[in-house]
Amino acid sequence: MSDGVTLRATQVRPADERGHTVADTHPAIVTINPYNRALVDAVDTWRTIPAVVRGAATAPLRMIASVTGDAAQMPLTGGGIADVFGINRRLIRAGYAQLVVDVRGTGSSHGTWQILGEREQLDSVEVIDWAARQSWCNGVVGMTGWSYSAINSLQAADKRPDALGAIFAVEGCGDIVRDIYITGGMPSLFIPMWLSIVNGLKWIPDPRTLAHDLRSGHLPRWLAHRISSPATEMTSLAWGFLTGRDDRIHDDPYFDERDPHAERIEVPTFLFGAWHDLFGRSASQVYNRIPVEPGAKQLVMADGYHLDAGAGFGGPQSPPRVDVLERAWFDHWLKGIDNGVQEYGPVTLQQQGGSWSCAPAFPRPTGHTHHLYLSDTWSNSAHEGIFDGTLDDNGPERRRDLHIRPDLRGAASRDMTQVTAGASMGLGKHFTTDARFQERGGLGFTTAPMHTPTHLSGAMNLRVYVTTSANEGIWAVTVNDVAPDGTSTVLSNGALSMSNRAIDPQLSEYADDGTVLFAHHHLSRVRKLAVPSDTPLALDIDLVPTDAVIDIGHRLRVNVYAASFPRYLTTVPDLIKARGRRQHLVLDPERRSKLTVRVIGEPGW
Repeated sequence: MSDGVTLRATQVRPADERGHTVADTHPAIVTINPYNRALVDAVDTWRTIPAVVRGAATAPLRMIASVTGDAAQMPLTGGGIADVFGINRRLIRAGYAQLVVDVRGTGSSHGTWQILGEREQLDSVEVIDWAARQSWCNGVVGMTGWSYSAINSLQAADKRPDALGAIFAVEGCGDIVRDIYITGGMPSLFIPMWLSIVNGLKWIPDPRTLAHDLRSGHLPRWLAHRISSPATEMTSLAWGFLTGRDDRIHDDPYFDERDPHAERIEVPTFLFGAWHDLFGRSASQVYNRIPVEPGAKQLVMADGYHLDAGAGFGGPQSPPRVDVLERAWFDHWLKGIDNGVQEYGPVTLQQQGGSWSCAPAFPRPTGHTHHLYLSDTWSNSAHEGIFDGTLDDNGPERRRDLHIRPDLRGAASRDMTQVTAGASMGLGKHFTTDARFQERGGLGFTTAPMHTPTHLSGAMNLRVYVTTSANEGIWAVTVNDVAPDGTSTVLSNGALSMSNRAIDPQLSEYADDGTVLFAHHHLSRVRKLAVPSDTPLALDIDLVPTDAVIDIGHRLRVNVYAASFPRYLTTVPDLIKARGRRQHLVLDPERRSKLTVRVIGEPGW
């Protein structure tokens, strides 16, 4: 790199029938990955063994069926995501060269890991330029990747390097703070868990080149760089969690430097996301901010998590496999092949409670805003919870303060599966499609059964009036689809600490009547507000945008909790402020708590 740091990469090029590298030039596909290229290459080698391929495709299915008794879950590895994550041999056979690069400070690369920082972003641009100049490249480069590699693909695209022709980004992120780092002002389990994994993997040298690296002096330099930053950001994260004084526990310029600037992207961009992904808010927001015409930008949103990206793709009435779409995308935009991929979608959505469908935009353009008010009228549907209220067009007739205590039921919920990137999805229905265990610790508000299918599309906001006897309060929310048999499935979630209730009106979204539809909270240290005890305060809790169908006989429910551990953690200073608290949700006809949603057509409640 321009600063003298060496990045290591795996280069794979097309070969002829005899296994000899062909002399032609090809478009180059770049993936820049922090998960140690040696392991990625090993997985690629294992995947060439037929028995391993069959086992990898069916093992997740067998595991889920054995735990839940439900074999309906699609195999997790069957949708082509492994090809996007690492080496895509089908893409190479189709006439592409591929370059898989270890991020600086990870794998076999030198330097200090910056976690998507400014120098790392410059590396991406320099790698693209380097690849375009090679004798085996025709000067055209694409970027692809899943998760971290999707984020740095978006970052590279916003720098507009001349050689970059298109990107293919699966489950990337556009707002790290609000998606997962400090959602609602609260850290999550995922960040320390993920940092531990990457920091551990970066200490594993490449065994294939160990002897050469030792002789050449590469290994001592690599080791010196690892020793200089043995556990990147772990100390600062712990310090921030214990003291609340580290800026990375708040929305800080540290994150502004790392979030992709989607409004600067000019190249064709294919985005994948999932409603319950770690970055569930981001995919649609990034899509809407990219200033290119639909067709040259595409969005696919699945009803899944992070680790199961592409599960079920390639099946009946589902999108093609992820790797198939990846090749089609690059064939069109990098090779000029008229395959019609630009006519796909442009927005392809797996509706929760429904099926796959295409739309011209997200949210769907024919929606209108509707308010549902939290009422103390008995709904006779939430038998499991602390309180069984109603969600209706009127709200309460008298004031009532509902007491709620924090508990640990969130550890067996869809919140848990989201924060573990989907790792707990095989532990039973409490972790995926049935929230009744979690609801025992919450306040529930439920509509009447639908008399016609009701379609929700886009952002949602819950305005609640709350009190706490302490100087901090924690609120977590889910919006659920309740089946006639009582099964309650989370459609969306959100959370907010009371001191972080200030919103940025310039970045928030409002309905035609001026009501907040999507709240963008400042989440910065200087914007935190005092929390006076026993004083009703208004909170606007933003919920992950979604697309869902509530079927006939089903109900819509809002659940309000005083915690959802470990999805939302509390820093020690905030925990001290909140100790011994008594939290209340205030139902008051003068200050009505309400859910604001976008509905397509007439609602069925």
